[in-house]
Amino acid sequence: MLEELKTLCRLSGVSSHEDDVRSYIMEQAKPYADWMRVDALGSLIVFKKGAHSAPDALMLAAHMDEVGLMVDRIHDDGTLGFQFVGGVNRQVVIGKRVFLGEGRLPAVVGMKPIHLTTSEERKKIPKTKDLYLDIGAASKEEAEQLVSLGEIGVFSDDVQQFGNGLLKAKAIDDRVGCAVLLDLLRQDLPIDVTFAFTVQEEVGTRGAFGAAFSVHPQYALVVEGTTAADVPETENGNWVCRVGQGPVIPFMDRGSIYSRALFDLLRELAEENGIPWQTKTYVSGGTDARTIQRSRSGVRVAGLAAPVRYLHAPSSVAAISDYENMCRLARLFIDAIAGEVTK
Repeated sequence: MLEELKTLCRLSGVSSHEDDVRSYIMEQAKPYADWMRVDALGSLIVFKKGAHSAPDALMLAAHMDEVGLMVDRIHDDGTLGFQFVGGVNRQVVIGKRVFLGEGRLPAVVGMKPIHLTTSEERKKIPKTKDLYLDIGAASKEEAEQLVSLGEIGVFSDDVQQFGNGLLKAKAIDDRVGCAVLLDLLRQDLPIDVTFAFTVQEEVGTRGAFGAAFSVHPQYALVVEGTTAADVPETENGNWVCRVGQGPVIPFMDRGSIYSRALFDLLRELAEENGIPWQTKTYVSGGTDARTIQRSRSGVRVAGLAAPVRYLHAPSSVAAISDYENMCRLARLFIDAIAGEVTK
């Protein structure tokens, strides 16, 4: 399972350019799926029959896309201006490696060197317009031969295991969810389950709208990565979710208030089966749950997330044990929902 998560994290899939991730998932899902389809926005919908027929009962969702860059200017000196795709902290990208387009043109995120900045400039977070991509071109004409406006940039795909069971990679949010869904898809299931691998979550949960509308499930489980706050500059307290302390079961974020009954169900399943779990009381972010929850006449939605340090950064950090426990708890959730819909 771990090797598949590493493979998924290495793939390029900035929002609206999820093709490589979708192709890999389709290849892996094909032997186990009863049918698959790709909707108009590019989300992949995979249906697997279970022991009991319940075609619209349960949908599991994970998003394929990741944050990145998009070229929007070519300067006279051959450097490139860009906009971020999704929420990226400008403080952490300076000097980072980026690959542009299908040809993976190497670039480095640059800005004015510290020796040339004023004391006042050094106190401020740089604006996106103050950053640029250096592709080694000496002029605008040379750069135009290498890259076009609208080209997508993805952060370096280096993946490493380190420390005490930790994984460092880009795009752990939400390739960890995709890996969990693929693991479940390969198992014999008690009921029919629809697996939705969605697009453009990072720019407004756009893909989940079409997926949820077409599937119209009674229940949905959104499998995600979420912000860990167990770093030195963060205030300590019980509200902090920590890497390595188990999956996060959220009850609220900026986009959703999750089903209280399903929140309680996940919590009880974890405790009854010796699976460590945690929640977080700081309200931040949002997931595909907010869109799925509002689809058609409404959907009962639960969430399950891996705590991830440095979310949306070129290098994020998560615990392998949290990923493994997410797989266990998600399977228990499927079994529990099967018990409900087959009564």
